[in-house]
Amino acid sequence: MSGQSEGGMFAEERKRQIVAYVNRNMRVTVGELCTEFSVSPATIRNDLNELHEKGLLKRTHGGCMANIQTNFEPITNEKHDKFLKEKQSMAREALKYINEGDCIALDAGTTTYELAKLLGEFKKLMVVTFDLNIASYLDTNTEVSLFVAGGEVRKGHHYMIGNTSIDTISKLNVDTFFLAANGISIKKGVTTPQLDTAIMKECIIGNSRQCILLADSSKIDNISFAKFAEISDLDVFITDEYADIEILERLRSEGIRIDVAKIEK
Repeated sequence: MSGQSEGGMFAEERKRQIVAYVNRNMRVTVGELCTEFSVSPATIRNDLNELHEKGLLKRTHGGCMANIQTNFEPITNEKHDKFLKEKQSMAREALKYINEGDCIALDAGTTTYELAKLLGEFKKLMVVTFDLNIASYLDTNTEVSLFVAGGEVRKGHHYMIGNTSIDTISKLNVDTFFLAANGISIKKGVTTPQLDTAIMKECIIGNSRQCILLADSSKIDNISFAKFAEISDLDVFITDEYADIEILERLRSEGIRIDVAKIEK
C-alpha cells in the first residue's frame, strides 16, 4: 500500500504512537520500541532522531525519554503547530455540542483556538474566554457576543491569570465549558502546569452545566503539576484516533462520553 512502511503502519502514525508510548512510560529503549511497533532498530533510531529534533522527546543512549516535566509548558507559539491536524479534528467534533443561543466558555490554548475558528456560522452565541488570541479572532471574524475576563496577562501564553480574572469568572454561568489540559490520568485527574491557570479552570468548571475536554492522545496518562478537575467532573472527552483504546474504555467506565475524532489525512 502506498505510503505504508514497516509493520504495516504509516510512518507518521507510528511516530505519533511512539510519542504517546514514550510519554506513558517516561523512558524506553530502542529494543522495546522495535518490539512494540514491529520495525527494525534502524527505523526506530531514525524516528527517534526526527522526534528529538522536533522537541517531542529526548534522545538518550540506546533509547529516549519523555520530554515532559510536571511544571513545564511551552509558550503558545511553540505549541501551535504540534499535533495541528489532531486539534483541528477535535474542534470539528466539538462543534456538534454547540447550538444557537448557547453561552459557552472557551479555555485558553491552541486546541480551543481551533474551535474558535469554526464559530463563524453562529449568529446568536455568547462566548466567554480569558484567551487573548481567541478573543481577537472572534471579535474580528465572527458575529458572536464576546465576554473577556480581564486581568494580568501570562507572559508568552497570551491569556489572563490572577484574582481579577478569577473574581470575574466566578460571577458567570455558562452552558458548556470547552477545556484543555496538559495531562489526563484516571488516578491523578486532569492537570495543567500552572497553579493560577488551574484555579481559573476549576472556577469555570464549577459554573458550567457541561464540561467537555479536548485533549490529543499525547496528553493521555500524562500528569502535570496542578490538578483542576477529577475525571468525574468531565461529561465528554474528545480525543484523536491514536488514543489508547484500553485507557479510553477505562475512562468510559467512569461515566464519561468518549468521542474519537477522525483525523483528515
